[in-house]
Amino acid sequence: RRHDAMTTDATTPGEPRNADGLLAPRLAAFAAIAIWGVSFVATKVALAEISPTTLIATRFAMGVALLHAILAVRREPLLPARAAVPALLLMGFIGIFVHQMVQGYGLTMTTAMKTGWLIGLTPIWSSVLAALFLRERFGPMKLVGLVLGFAGALLVVTHGTLSREMLSLPSTKGDALVLLSTLNWAAYTILGHGTIRKLGSLRATAGSMLFGWLLLLPLFFTGGGPHELTKLSPAGWGAVLFLGIGASGLGYLFWYGALEKIESSRVAAFLYIEPLFTLAAAAIVLGERITAATVFGGIVVLAGVLLVQRGKK
Repeated sequence: RRHDAMTTDATTPGEPRNADGLLAPRLAAFAAIAIWGVSFVATKVALAEISPTTLIATRFAMGVALLHAILAVRREPLLPARAAVPALLLMGFIGIFVHQMVQGYGLTMTTAMKTGWLIGLTPIWSSVLAALFLRERFGPMKLVGLVLGFAGALLVVTHGTLSREMLSLPSTKGDALVLLSTLNWAAYTILGHGTIRKLGSLRATAGSMLFGWLLLLPLFFTGGGPHELTKLSPAGWGAVLFLGIGASGLGYLFWYGALEKIESSRVAAFLYIEPLFTLAAAAIVLGERITAATVFGGIVVLAGVLLVQRGKK
């Protein structure tokens, strides 16, 4: 099997099939998306009690601790090499500090439905950036899969009902911030591509998360973060723990583990499934009703992801 210098779509015979020793690449991407889909509901629960800055700084403190504990168990260096610091610092700034702050404040000013609509745009931006900067090529099947996935995501988050208000995004500050976060995440995915190939997904994720968390600390302390944490209810702490250990620790590790092995555009296609997990969690936790349009949209989403995964380079 031929492999490009920039990307591969499968593991080579001499490579382990696990993403950084944890999960197979596509399963890792699926697991990350499942965790992140539920995280929107957990974020809403936590933001009812604490500010976005306090939540983000706290959850990434847990994520940093988890990933560095894994490094310690594996007896790998806890601090990145000096040569890797600039790239990891930039990744931490874009993917942790900027992305989470923008999306966190956006979620306080818009609805879950509009957020899901906009999140569905992320694979489109990722695919365009991958073609421009990583020289990934797309055949007709992959293009059809991307369009189909976007259409399915639209059905899921709108429950099959389109309106002038829905199509006039962004109509609020929250919508604009969430839209900006989708562009930011696509750039983050492309930016980290080369670094994770050099360092491995675990070391790259731990390093970038460490720098991103350090950038958040001044805002955490000046904004009264420690005082806010003392007022968290048990439900609030449960949401924070899920976000810290699951979404910030394991989610980022699984995502970069997938990126280490397969093309950025194919990993990004899994983002189409995210609204399904968000709506399922909302139905269970918040009692929201799932419609027939949601089920049909989910089937279309899965079909789109399958086409992208099967499409030839």
